[in-house]
Amino acid sequence: MMQMIVPGRRHEFEAQLDEMYQLRYRVFRNRLGWNVDARDGKEIDGFDAIGPVYLLQQAHHGHVQGCVRMLPCSGPTMLTEVFPMLLGANPAPAGPRIWESSRFALDVRSHDVKAVGGLTIATYELFLGMVEFGISWSLTHIVTVTDLRIERILRRAGWPLCRIHEPMTIDGMMAVAGYLEISLDVLRGLREASGLAAPVLWQPALPLFHAGCGRAGSHPEEYEGEPGEGHSSERKMPGPS
Repeated sequence: MMQMIVPGRRHEFEAQLDEMYQLRYRVFRNRLGWNVDARDGKEIDGFDAIGPVYLLQQAHHGHVQGCVRMLPCSGPTMLTEVFPMLLGANPAPAGPRIWESSRFALDVRSHDVKAVGGLTIATYELFLGMVEFGISWSLTHIVTVTDLRIERILRRAGWPLCRIHEPMTIDGMMAVAGYLEISLDVLRGLREASGLAAPVLWQPALPLFHAGCGRAGSHPEEYEGEPGEGHSSERKMPGPS
C-alpha cells in the first residue's frame, strides 16, 4: 500500500507521520549512524516544516515501513541548503518540473518478497510511487542526494542516477547528488522489473497511465499543497512487503 500525504491534510495522518519519523530514526540514526536531529526516538529536521509531500509505503499489517519526502526545487532543498558542495561548479536544479527527494528510508525483513535482481517489492513500490508522482505532476526529473549504496540499488532497479558531480566524503559517508529521469519509459521499465503492473499511487494519476500520454492531476506550477487531496490507494501485491 502506498499513501501520499500533502501539507493541507497532515492533521489527518498524524499517526502515520509519527511512524514515519520513528522509521527515519531507526534507519538514519541507529542503522546508518548519521548525525541527524533526533528527539524521543524520532528524526525530524527543518525541511519537514516547509510543506513537503510525503510518500509512505505500508506493509499489509498497516505499519509504515518505507518513506520518501518530496520538495519542489523552486524553494529550499537539502542539496542547495545543506549539500551545495555536491554541485561542484554546476548550477543548482531549479524550475517547476524538478523536485527533490530526500529522507528515502526502508525497513523491511531480510526474507521479504523480492523481485528480479534481488530487490524487495517494497523497494520497487517506493520507486514506482516516486515516478508516478513525478509523471502526474509533469516533472522531468527528481534530484536527490544519496550515498553510493543507494546509487547501486537504483542502477540494479533500472533507474540509474545521472551524477551532477563526483562523490564526496561527508561525515564519513560517500555522498553523491544526481538526477533521476521521470518518464513513461522509466515507469514501464520499473513495472516490468518488479512485476507490479498496476499503479501504486492515487487516483489522479490513473488516466495518464492508461492513456500513455498527456498529463493528470495538478500542474507543479500550481502547487499549493493540495494535489490529489491526500488520497491513499490499496491494491493486492504478490506477497508480503
